Amino acid sequence: MGLTLKDIQIRDPYVVPADTEGKYYLFGSTDKNIWGPGTGFDGYVSKDLEHWEGPYPVFRPEEGFYAERNFWAPEVYAYGGRYYMFATFRRRDNDLLGTAVLAADSLLGPFHPWSDGPVTPKEWSSLDGSLYVDDESQAWMVFCHEWQQVADGEVCAVRLTADLREAVGEPVQLFRASQAPWPTPFVSARYQRDNNYVTDGTFMYRAANGHLLLLWASFIHGTYALGVARSESGRLAGPWVHEEKSLFSADGGHAMIFRTFGGRLMLAVHTPNKTPDERALFVELEEQDGKLGLKES
Repeated sequence: MGLTLKDIQIRDPYVVPADTEGKYYLFGSTDKNIWGPGTGFDGYVSKDLEHWEGPYPVFRPEEGFYAERNFWAPEVYAYGGRYYMFATFRRRDNDLLGTAVLAADSLLGPFHPWSDGPVTPKEWSSLDGSLYVDDESQAWMVFCHEWQQVADGEVCAVRLTADLREAVGEPVQLFRASQAPWPTPFVSARYQRDNNYVTDGTFMYRAANGHLLLLWASFIHGTYALGVARSESGRLAGPWVHEEKSLFSADGGHAMIFRTFGGRLMLAVHTPNKTPDERALFVELEEQDGKLGLKES
């Protein structure tokens, strides 16, 4: 008997529809305690988004792997005839987060390290990298420069080599969290600052009318939430204009968008934002004139 989403503890859900198979592949942060030692990542497979088979071990670290804890947010992309996983790990050598690239020949792996450690800057605490390929076929990693290091969290982008193995040049900042009207400062007992603003969980989406949108998560009065920014130029460089209100504010975030085989536009988030209760939630979206909204049931 298959599993339902209620049976699967997962954060940062990422869905890959495989058209030729008529199946959906679900990835995410699947360790029972993602704040501690890392086991790896598991995947799940479904034909209807309701009943799931798994878990399948899609990544397990080999001996000598550069990280031991905080295995987060795997995103899987078909690119150049292979599958690439962008995932965040806490480095053993400097205790900072970074997003690395892994590769495999099939969706269920096994995935193996492809980049030489994280491709985000070594001296930065960075997380939640996503792949974006621009109109000139240039590959980028869009990622978050963590608020714990910079207080006012940033969303940044760095060019990648064509094989996705390395960064090219220095990262560029797209925006800071405080530039958006909807998040509020994040209160932290550890970081006694009044200007903490969180950025995490980036995802790029090209709307039907050509607008380039960027989903990202933060907090509203301590509750996890999701917002949308739009590039006025239609290019990654922006400038980025933020929606006044959050898209989802019911203690859910780190979202991505996928389309069902039946053509429905779906938002995937995890909620609640509390371990071990987090589960994947799929919500249908409406898109009109480059703007996204939750479809009323």
